[in-house]
Amino acid sequence: MSAALPGRAARLRPDITGPKLLPLIVFFVLALAFPFLPFGDRREFLLQIGYFTLVAGILALSWDLLARSGQVSLAHAAFYGLGAYGYALLLRAGVPWPAAMLLATLASGGISLLLGAVTMRLNGMYFAIATLAFTEVVRTVIQNLPERVAGGANGLLVPALLGGNSRGQYLLALALLGVTVGVSLAVRVTRLHHAFSAIRQGEETARVLGVSVVRYKLLAFFLSSTLAAVGGVLYAGKTFFINPLETFSLANSIAPLTTSIFGGLYTTLGPVLGATLLRVAEELLHGAVKSGYLVVYGLVLMLSILWLPRGIVGLWRRGRSGGDL
Repeated sequence: MSAALPGRAARLRPDITGPKLLPLIVFFVLALAFPFLPFGDRREFLLQIGYFTLVAGILALSWDLLARSGQVSLAHAAFYGLGAYGYALLLRAGVPWPAAMLLATLASGGISLLLGAVTMRLNGMYFAIATLAFTEVVRTVIQNLPERVAGGANGLLVPALLGGNSRGQYLLALALLGVTVGVSLAVRVTRLHHAFSAIRQGEETARVLGVSVVRYKLLAFFLSSTLAAVGGVLYAGKTFFINPLETFSLANSIAPLTTSIFGGLYTTLGPVLGATLLRVAEELLHGAVKSGYLVVYGLVLMLSILWLPRGIVGLWRRGRSGGDL
């Protein structure tokens, strides 16, 4: 970046201290207390809902990190699936689960750098189409590998995280959501925030300001893809079974996008809040509407996006000054 931009960035740096952090602090305090509440016979069921809500938050926030640079990716399902399959295959090879989790996520991030080196000069729908095509290529490759290698179309069995301890699994997911939130906040208080914002507003203008557009877009893609792989690992470790059709489903690319929009784009609180509200709403609708709950859920989401273009966070902060979380 040019010498002029850092000075301006320092003046525009968002304040994420004090009251602005309070909603996130409240969320994590409540989330930490959740698994210790006396749920009785519904304990395992509610912990499972809480677990996948945290995973949805990780995915939504990881997608939002890339969106801040102006890129709309449909490859989230690919890196989600690569994380899940990488973790499962490493476990089969005898790698301890913490190392398998780390290696699977880093490998997915490395693959994102290779893909990004080819696609980062594309913009708009061309980039989205390229990432969608990549997802289909990865799914097809995994599905057609010999069954003894990756399970083929039949899928793979995956040992349960932490021996199936539901509370431990939930706390692990909460810790990894905390890491994801930490990455998001770190981006907002460094020059990355201004570089990503400049690129989103216009790549030519960003270049004039001295921003290395391709390098910063590639970094955003790496962060987003690596964190998406974390979600895939958590998914595989909880469901005990993965297969290409479900793991690489387009829904796993669309859900983080819609959740981020519903909660509030380019913020930290928005995707987390959106994931929490939509996941809870989905469970309530599932119990109330049974077979038609997905239709109702889709309509509620569509209307929310149309009437709340800045999401829940935007509605809450309408008329208030200062940077968003």
